[in-house]
Amino acid sequence: MTVDRPVLGIALMLGFCALAPLGDSIAKLLGGTIPLGQLLLIRFGAQFILLLPIIWLTNGTLRMSGRVLRLTIIRTVLHIIGIGTMFYALRFLPLADAIAIAFVMPFIMLLLGKLVLKEQVGPRRLAACAVGFVGTLLVIQPSFAAVGAPALLPLIVALVFALFMLVTRQVAKDSDPISLQAVSGLVATLILGTYFLLGSGSDHPAFELIIPNQRDAILLAAIGVLGTFAHLLMTWSLRFAPSATLAPMQYLEIPFATFVGWLIFNDLPNGLAAIGILITVCSGLYIVAREHAAERVVVSEI
Repeated sequence: MTVDRPVLGIALMLGFCALAPLGDSIAKLLGGTIPLGQLLLIRFGAQFILLLPIIWLTNGTLRMSGRVLRLTIIRTVLHIIGIGTMFYALRFLPLADAIAIAFVMPFIMLLLGKLVLKEQVGPRRLAACAVGFVGTLLVIQPSFAAVGAPALLPLIVALVFALFMLVTRQVAKDSDPISLQAVSGLVATLILGTYFLLGSGSDHPAFELIIPNQRDAILLAAIGVLGTFAHLLMTWSLRFAPSATLAPMQYLEIPFATFVGWLIFNDLPNGLAAIGILITVCSGLYIVAREHAAERVVVSEI
């Protein structure tokens, strides 16, 4: 077991918030030329290839207990679905809008805790959850008017990554972060490789593999590196700090994404979306503050 070191955990999460939008921006750049399945295969294959030498040099291991391996497989499937859905959404939506909509995740986690785990959730947090959903709808509305149903894809991302974060917290303290990410990359590569093998010979676009040009090859390498180390930082952060401590830091991904979207695509949220982002962030931070307050009450009663 690793002792919590909140300052280090926060610093690592900030690194994730800076790198993740860069990786997403590259996926958006490649969306028009590289098939989604191939993009995911290279993204996760690079993760395994990059981390394997580090494990070898540090005398690490890919071995896991049965419980951790089972959770890692579940985590990997969620990771594939979440990243794949986000990459697809970015073909239609501005970077900042897609990430802001996906930040409905804390509200989904709160509702899952109440409805599925039967956790006690007070009326103030439920009200903040409702307000946060309203903020998210304000972000969705202009995108929905422009592109239709794909504007709802980040909501699926939010649900999947809510589950992903819960599973990650379960395995982060019982496994080495580099080994965890390497095994995840290997499992994802095997899953995606099997998918393409089963579809070999098919003319369906979902099974298409193409040879990238020089520019796209460089960008594919970059997305593999950024994706690998961004999620490695996130896994490390959960190893050193509770998710409740790190939750406020994750909202910094939105301004990072806004800056990257403006810098690369000249995209900025319109007035309605900007108001929605502000409402979503404030509601999410209020829920985090109430969670901290509830935890302090429980601790004081023990």
